[in-house]
Amino acid sequence: MLDTLLLLALPASGKSELRRYLDTLSEAELAELHLRPSVQLDDYPYVHLMRRISAELTALGVDPVFFASSGEGWLEPRDWGALIHLLNEDFEALTNPGPPGGAVGLLDRLDRARRAVGAPAPFAAMPAPVRKAVCAAIEDEVAEEQVMIDQTHQTVVIEFARGGPDGAELPLAAPHGYGYSLAQLSEAILESAAILYVWVDPAESRKRNRDRAKPGPDGDASILHHGVPESVMRDEYGTDDIEWLMEHSDRPGTVTVSAHGRVFHLPIVRFDNRVDRTSFLRAASTEWDEGRLAELRAALTADFARLAQLSTEVAGG
Repeated sequence: MLDTLLLLALPASGKSELRRYLDTLSEAELAELHLRPSVQLDDYPYVHLMRRISAELTALGVDPVFFASSGEGWLEPRDWGALIHLLNEDFEALTNPGPPGGAVGLLDRLDRARRAVGAPAPFAAMPAPVRKAVCAAIEDEVAEEQVMIDQTHQTVVIEFARGGPDGAELPLAAPHGYGYSLAQLSEAILESAAILYVWVDPAESRKRNRDRAKPGPDGDASILHHGVPESVMRDEYGTDDIEWLMEHSDRPGTVTVSAHGRVFHLPIVRFDNRVDRTSFLRAASTEWDEGRLAELRAALTADFARLAQLSTEVAGG
């Protein structure tokens, strides 16, 4: 069985749709895919909150921390890595939960994640009235639910998207791309992770991003219907480096990651979604076409079988 599944792809490629599909499967059906019932982690909710925080700071007449406006990319590119450190904390909390922190705790976590990648910690020295106003504005959106897992009976699914500027040369320079972000993952994640990469090229990713987006707060907060600004799609996701990483790994069927003074070989399989197999999953499950479900199931069965085989080979040395 797969312990930790990294579900990676460009935006709107089908990651969240596949997560939704996996949530509908029985324990026996998941076992056929070498999965257990899942706990799912995703860095997009943090991006949404970081945009909210930046907007609130701007409204207060204070320089924004993360984004200059809703249509622009990061002010501090190392926040790609900071997001990974937030996921590392989420992963750790699955077996060692800390006290709920609300919005105040979130700002402290954002400072820690920034420090972990060598970037300025914005909130520690922020005037107390400004911090208080920001916390009040986002409190209702900060998740407080904590989930503990039994690692022998559950698979942790971690979703994130990375890329680089349109036309950028490979390998992508840090902090862009998967090479940088994978190396920021904790040792515990890297020891147990395998990658299912949902394969869509950047042009198709941009098209599907436009197709899925629902305007307004409901869309912005949704993993299925948020829209990434077009300029960000080109400047941050215009190049996909996963194939380069696969081709330059020193072990076939893996991505090589050097981190924590060690070398990790993460098994990887690409689920070919260049011809769209997943967008229909955004509809209500009662509307899913049985023929398309059967085709999807067959493709996933083959890909997960290959991923499980690669994971066994890597574990065996």
